Amino acid sequence: MSERTPYEQNYYPPVPSNFVKKARTNFFWQLWRFLIINLKVLRMVRKH
Repeated sequence: MSERTPYEQNYYPPVPSNFVKKARTNFFWQLWRFLIINLKVLRMVRKH
């Protein structure tokens, strides 16, 4: 077994950047992503 020491880097979660934080709360970005995902789903449904 490998030794694990507390407070190593892999014990902490990644912190989102400022751009990611703003994108997650921006209504227009969310609307754009929603439309893109829906178009991908519709395309997949039409093929099968």
